[in-house]
Amino acid sequence: MDQRGFIGALAGGLLAVPRASEAQQTSSILRIGYLSGAEPGSREEALRQGLRELGYVEGRNIVIAWRFAEGQEGRLAGLAGDLVRLGVAVIVADGTRVIRALQSATRTIPVVMIAANDPVRSGLVASLAHPGGNITGLANIAPELAGKRLELLKDIIPALSRVAVLWNPGDSSAGLSFKETQAAARALGVQLLSLEARGLNDFPRAFEGAVRGQASALTVLSDALMFNYRMRIVELAAERRLPAVYAHRGWAEAGGLLSYGPDLADLWRRSATYVDKILKGAKPDDLPVQQPTKFELVINLKIAKALGLTIPPSLLQRADQLIE
Repeated sequence: MDQRGFIGALAGGLLAVPRASEAQQTSSILRIGYLSGAEPGSREEALRQGLRELGYVEGRNIVIAWRFAEGQEGRLAGLAGDLVRLGVAVIVADGTRVIRALQSATRTIPVVMIAANDPVRSGLVASLAHPGGNITGLANIAPELAGKRLELLKDIIPALSRVAVLWNPGDSSAGLSFKETQAAARALGVQLLSLEARGLNDFPRAFEGAVRGQASALTVLSDALMFNYRMRIVELAAERRLPAVYAHRGWAEAGGLLSYGPDLADLWRRSATYVDKILKGAKPDDLPVQQPTKFELVINLKIAKALGLTIPPSLLQRADQLIE
């Protein structure tokens, strides 16, 4: 099944299954919650794979209540409350804003976070070694990534001096990433142009600002909002002929020039190990927060050609995937 077919199945049939079966649980079936600020995608299949490898199969010994806010932050509180009312044994959640919503909804149900940006500074956990409370999981702590993405742009455009940063100021984790990008830019001698966007209608104005500000490249700080509208963002970058670097492969696959960041499929698979330990009796505070261990560089050669860019051989050799 291709990705579009998978997403359709997940958003349709599979999303409906937990709701139909939630009222018909038996004591032998464990109930897990899942809350995402984004739309359904292939990442959920990576979680399923990780669970299957540990002996958990949907419909046999677990039921997963899937909930997706699809970029609408206002839905998070209601969806979080829904999972709490279901009495799930553990909730898997991606992103800082999602985890904050769960933090407000429950202090007792264990929460396994995925890709939370610096959960200590965000106030989600007390420390990585001893999270405290009911939250643990996988962090997306990699301040150096902001600098590496700017370095990649400079490798492709040696004369690069002014880079636009597209980000959502309404997302606290994006704010942390923006500060990291500022620090990296100072070290590299690159001037940044801040482009703020809180919704779909803000993107055209933001890109007009990039053109007026004479930015010669773009970096996008991805959150649920940005990712849900990635096709529109990539389209606008192509129209303005702005070479752009993004946070993970989903952007490059959507038509972005290149992406560099944690292997998200690996993070989603690894989250299953936390679910397994919690279902077997472990407490979140006894499970240290882990950081990404796999990173990937994806380069879209079709876009490079369309922009008239030559990718240095050193980058081609380093790439984990070349899209041709």
